[in-house]
This record gives sequence, C-alpha cells and structure tokens, in this order.
Amino acid sequence: MNFISTLIQFVVFLGLLLFFHEFGHFLASRLAKIEVEEFGFGLPPRIVRLFRLGGTDFTLNWIPFGAFVRPKGENDPEVPGGMAAASPWVRLGVLLAGPAANILVGVLLLVIMFKMVGMPNPSRVEVLQTTPGSPAAVAGLKPGDLIIQVNQVAINSIEKLQSTIQSQAGKEVTLTIQRGNQVITTQVTPRANPPQNQGPLGISINNPYVPISWFQAVPSAFDTAYQQLVALVTLPAKLISGQVSGSQARVVGVVGIYDFYSQANKLDAQAAATPVEGAPVFRLSLIATISIALGFTNLLPIPALDGGRILFLLPELFFHKRIPPRYENLVNMIGFTAVLLLMVFITIQDVINPAIPR
Repeated sequence: MNFISTLIQFVVFLGLLLFFHEFGHFLASRLAKIEVEEFGFGLPPRIVRLFRLGGTDFTLNWIPFGAFVRPKGENDPEVPGGMAAASPWVRLGVLLAGPAANILVGVLLLVIMFKMVGMPNPSRVEVLQTTPGSPAAVAGLKPGDLIIQVNQVAINSIEKLQSTIQSQAGKEVTLTIQRGNQVITTQVTPRANPPQNQGPLGISINNPYVPISWFQAVPSAFDTAYQQLVALVTLPAKLISGQVSGSQARVVGVVGIYDFYSQANKLDAQAAATPVEGAPVFRLSLIATISIALGFTNLLPIPALDGGRILFLLPELFFHKRIPPRYENLVNMIGFTAVLLLMVFITIQDVINPAIPR
C-alpha cells in the first residue's frame, strides 16, 4: 500500500508540474490573441472532450502525465491568427511562458517551504537517518542528533564533518552530539572502505532549519533558484575539469525521479528528521527543485524543446531573416525523436543502475 500511495503521489505531482508548464504556454497564447485549438489534460490518445470554451477544446487523454496545448497554426505561418503567423516577439513570449511558469511554481514552493520550516543553518549538522548495522547505528546515533564535535574538532559545516571523518578513517573517534537539551559523547570508528552508496559512518546528514519571516523567505527562494541555474550552467566545465564526477552528474529519468521522491517520502515519514512535525520538507524541496530544473532545462538550445525553438527565432529577431518553417519543423521533428530515444536510454539506466539503491 505504501508503494501504491507513493506512486499515486508521484504521478500527481509530476503531472501537475507538466500541466503548469503547458498552462503557461496556453495563458501567454490567449493573452497574445493566438487561438488555441486544444488544451489536453494528460497526453494522447484522447479519451473524451470535456468541454469547449473560448474556441478551445479541453480534452482528457489516456496517458496521465501533464498536459499539452495545440495552438492554431503552430507550424504554418500561412494560417492567419495562428502561432507561426505571429510576430517573433510574440512567439518568444509564448515560448518563454512555459519554462517561466515552472520556475515560478518552484520558487513559490520554496517560499512556502522556507516559511513552514525555516532556512538551513549551514553552521550546524543534523543526522537525518542511520543505516542499520553501520558504525553510526552501533554507536547509537539517532535522527535529529546534532553533531557538535569530532574528537576536539568543532563541527561548523557539513564539509568540515566530512573532511574530519575522512581523515580519521579506520580510527576510533569521539563524537559529541546534542540530542534535545542533552549533550552526549559516544565512540565510533569510521570505515575506511564503506559499502557502495554509504559513507564512513553510514548516516544521512543535512543542515537543521531555523525560522524566518516572509520577507526573508521570498529572496531566499529566488536565490536558491539562481544557485540552481548557476550549477546547471557551470556543470559542463566542472565535469571537464574533474570537479564533479560523471556519477554525480548523471541524468535521471522518470524512474530515477520516482526513486528520489520515494526516498524523500521516507525521510518525511521520520518525525525527528523534520523541523516541523508532519511538514513534507523533503518532498516540497524535491518538487521545487524538479520544477525549477524543468524550467531551466526547457530553455536549453535543444531542438524540440522551448530553447531550441527560441534558437530558431534569433535570426528573425535580430536580422529580420526567418528560417524557412519546413527546415525548422524538420529539425524539431528529428530533435523530438532524439529526445524520446534519450529518455528511453536514461530510463533503462535508471532500472539497471539506479541512482538510489533499492
């Protein structure tokens, strides 16, 4: 039953993110006086037409992921009042509206999350969970513990804890932890060669949260989105320079995202690991991150994505020279096929080599 519940939640949240993306395109099209022939809930084939409003058929479709919009004359500039016949600036606005909707939804979710649970305190390290049988579990560490010291070294960041533990691998160390109002010491021996996907101690850690106001939550959410953009833009350079390994930067598909959502669901179920009892901290954070990533990724100059279509607009915007629609349509069709094949490959990798061990 837990699997079914988690799967239903996952389908709903992913579907909503895709729906908001398409709703952004729909709203921008209508504001620009471009007719929209169909707004579909889910993906074809169609089950039924729900109703018709303002010249748009609202339909229900069989594949329960997201939505789609079909503007009039999307690829044919000869159709009057259609998408392709609109000015390049109007088309640019319509194309940007989908990614912008995802980014704004992600930022809004971050604002809500930050206000509910506060902001991470980067100077403190909290235990989220311990792996059964690991050195941390044997030493008695529990979710919610704050790690204050390792031997006589004060721990003031996650990076400080990681580097200190690594330097003491194979040696017994004394951990000083805060559990509620108690300060406790315990001995533990970090593993020099831990099992795959486990660290020397066998714990998941994070920064604990501190309360903030709405005025702090809004800029913090936008700053988080900006940092996510910076990470995306600088990732290729970090891969080339070796700062980030290929395994850390691997792309995940629907199956991989489900694995992350399932893990976030489990973390939220641990009351001690949530700053506010019952607050879906990890799920909100993950959904916000995915929504923002969906927005930024769609702006990449890849054919069939919004960014690829924007790329074809640039000569028209700056040089008033339009690329013939037949060439644009051909490239987008090839790009769409390539993206589908890539998604199949990524999904297979998610199954045979999951990002999170099952």
